[in-house]
Amino acid sequence: MKRLIFVGGTMGAGKTTVSELLRKKLPPSVFLDGDWCWMLEPFTVDETNKRMVQENIVFLLRQFLQNPNIETVIFCWVMHQQEIIDGLLERLSDLEFRFYGFSILCSEEGLRQRLERDIASGKRTPDVLERSLPRLPLYRRLNTILIDGDQTPEEEAEEMLRHIRVAERGMK
Repeated sequence: MKRLIFVGGTMGAGKTTVSELLRKKLPPSVFLDGDWCWMLEPFTVDETNKRMVQENIVFLLRQFLQNPNIETVIFCWVMHQQEIIDGLLERLSDLEFRFYGFSILCSEEGLRQRLERDIASGKRTPDVLERSLPRLPLYRRLNTILIDGDQTPEEEAEEMLRHIRVAERGMK
């Protein structure tokens, strides 16, 4: 049976890096970053754009899940509310797959250091700190497996793989 893996976390948590590692460790697989669907200029968050982005994400996830050449679909995005996760899954509920939800949770200091490096390198704007840090506590409320984001990306990916293997051994 196919796998659908969600990797959530706040901006700068390392979702993309970990998702790329998972893609390489779980072939045949595909990796979709939800941010790719938000590459708007100007970046405007309103109900019209949110609806469009979610429809595009569901369309892409559905296409990947229906592709017989792909066993694992890895999706990462800033999913800080359970409604985001549930809304996406509900629109895929007619498909068969095993779902694994993970949230990368960094310490405030660890996240601040990552974001400040990104700001210094020009990868992010300074306002990312005020947008990202307050979201940290929200991830503890989600129905996902929390992954220690102060590990290396390789350790985080291995921790996720352990959870997946244990769950799949239990299903046999």
